[in-house]
Amino acid sequence: MTDPKQRLDVLRADIERRNPAQPEFHQAVREVLDTLAPVFAARPEYAEAGLVERLVEPERQIIFRVPWTDDRGRVHVNRGYRVEFNSALGPYKGGLRFHPSVDIGVVKFLGFEQIFKNALTGLGIGGGKGGSDFDPHGRSDAEVMRFCQSFMTELYRHIGEHTDVPAGDIGVGGREIGYLFGQYRRITNRWEAGVLTGKGQGWGGSEIRPEATGYGSVLFAGEMLAVKGVSLDGLTAVVSGSGNVALYTVEKLQQLGANPLTCSDSQGYVVDDKGIDLALLRQIKEVERGRVSEYAARRGPSARFVPGGRVWEVPADVAFPSATQNELGADDARALIANGVKAVSEGANMPTTPEAVHLFQAAGVAFGPGKAANAGGVAVSALEMSQNAGRSAWSRDRVEDELAGIMREIHRVAYETAARYDAPGDYVTGANIAGFERVADAMLAQGVI
Repeated sequence: MTDPKQRLDVLRADIERRNPAQPEFHQAVREVLDTLAPVFAARPEYAEAGLVERLVEPERQIIFRVPWTDDRGRVHVNRGYRVEFNSALGPYKGGLRFHPSVDIGVVKFLGFEQIFKNALTGLGIGGGKGGSDFDPHGRSDAEVMRFCQSFMTELYRHIGEHTDVPAGDIGVGGREIGYLFGQYRRITNRWEAGVLTGKGQGWGGSEIRPEATGYGSVLFAGEMLAVKGVSLDGLTAVVSGSGNVALYTVEKLQQLGANPLTCSDSQGYVVDDKGIDLALLRQIKEVERGRVSEYAARRGPSARFVPGGRVWEVPADVAFPSATQNELGADDARALIANGVKAVSEGANMPTTPEAVHLFQAAGVAFGPGKAANAGGVAVSALEMSQNAGRSAWSRDRVEDELAGIMREIHRVAYETAARYDAPGDYVTGANIAGFERVADAMLAQGVI
């Protein structure tokens, strides 16, 4: 079978057969494979080496039991996961997600995306992901600590600074990373700072690591707009979510002169005609762990809460889906396009459905896929690893300059790769192919393993 497209179609069908009931993973693989036919036509050695067949199969999948006790002494059992997907460019690198929706398909989708995202940073890190169906929301610190200790009691044997380096994701912030690192240190009797990233700055963490994903998404949007001769300064923005990524997306937008109007959670969204009051939102979400509806109640007449609503119905110049996968669908895309949106930059992982992506591209809206636009978080994680390896701590200005440079380079590579494959302005194609080529060349050089 020599036709590249036919070969990839057969491979996709085989992947779906061998990985049943994993729709997120199927979607992530399909989105990449749909862009690779011209690469195989230009580089037949990739097909001959079976690179894609190996790339879509994780090098290792780990599933384990996580027993823990709540504050009343009752025993709970959750399921833990770590998918070590590809290490051709370096140690596996990717976050841990604690959320009831986590299953093996979700972890595989995230890990597969991580391969290309990490490759785009140019920082020598492979792709992996993990997590659990544990829900930290509403749990006490003591319960979260006991869960994390149980989780790490199994995970520790599979990770290491030269093997696999987890970080945080949804449901895993500084608190959880601290408990996980403490248990790793307790079990191994080693101060191996580089085994986890997202640590506190006083014990091996990096400046602006919490901010990096949100900051990077805004910086990537700025690069896409600059190609069109537009600046973020003075533009309005809609941001979904109210977690770490959303908060720092709002912060960077405000620093660059844009006006973010929205935030959201599972109950609905807030629109603030004066622009989001970041200090108030941070107090409610990070300190009080409250709901965005409380923001509207305390902000005053400029803000209103829309229960069950979707931020995408609010007119704005730029959009930042920053909550979770498949949160922005075709109807949402039509609403944004009708309201004149100029750019969409994904802060979350795969938050835009394929139908919505196609609508944006057909309408000429600059669309930044997550594997490029939200790579800032893992990029600063890799910088944290570098600091740990040198027993050093870089200044905030240095890390932020490094992040800005990395995001500019990711944009340049994605933009130029898209043009090289006759898809000018298509950042999805550019990012997929650029990431794939870097991983494929390394795999080709290292033999059939």
